[in-house]
Amino acid sequence: MNSDEMLAEQFEAHRGHLRGVAYRMLGSVDEADDAVQEGWLRLSRSESSEIENLRGWLTTVVSRVCLDMLRSRSARREDTLDSHEPEAVFGDHGTSHPEHEALLADSVGVAMMLVLDRLAPAERLAFVLHDMFAVPFDEIGSIMGRSPTAARQLASRGRRRVQTPAAAPEAERADQRKVVQAFLAASRRGDFEALVGLLDPDAMIVADRAAAQAGAESEVRGAAAVAGTFAGRARAARLALLDGFAGAVWTSRGRPRVVFGFTIETGKIVEIELLADPEQLSRLDLAMVEE
Repeated sequence: MNSDEMLAEQFEAHRGHLRGVAYRMLGSVDEADDAVQEGWLRLSRSESSEIENLRGWLTTVVSRVCLDMLRSRSARREDTLDSHEPEAVFGDHGTSHPEHEALLADSVGVAMMLVLDRLAPAERLAFVLHDMFAVPFDEIGSIMGRSPTAARQLASRGRRRVQTPAAAPEAERADQRKVVQAFLAASRRGDFEALVGLLDPDAMIVADRAAAQAGAESEVRGAAAVAGTFAGRARAARLALLDGFAGAVWTSRGRPRVVFGFTIETGKIVEIELLADPEQLSRLDLAMVEE
């Protein structure tokens, strides 16, 4: 058996898992198969000998493909809920494979898929990976280019909407927007005390590598330190929607250069992410908001 055949055999060993992830992400048999096939194509073009955890690597790749497909679908506003028969997704693998038996036993019905379709793409990815596949938040954050804290909040939002599907997120989004607007206003006028009042005592700033290379501290901890970092320094930042919730963005020549993601719990900011990596910014679900 040559190396290509060995790689194909290794991939096939994970196909059932990948199709399960992709189907729960997308709710479409055809799109799930497309995402898994894209995972294979990327694997075949990669230096596979350098991959230490093939299952984890493939899960990351397929999840990112699914997230891009979900965001494209949201932009098109298409309904692709075309099939929800678990056998159509996982196939007839017999009864000798424990993983396939578990996938079939844990199959997602139409009702759950309809609820998942109401989630924002990032919420759906975080919820599916964590609650259905027990992927840790640090790995989910890496897949999304976000912090583990942000991934946890996205999964939590998704979980609340799954548990109470009739509840609309508008009130939560409105409350978060008020906090972010108040924070930006206090930052612009240099109001240190107001900033501290909007922050959790253990609030922190987390900057990605690109933001750190541009001069930001990679990590700042504590409400006073975070407030000091932002006091009088966010005059050019403008309100934006990041994954459907309030954030901020600094643009130059009409292009986003730094995105500020806010994680808010019980009305207090617990984390602010600084995202500046151009590739990651191009993948974010970002929309400017008129203030």
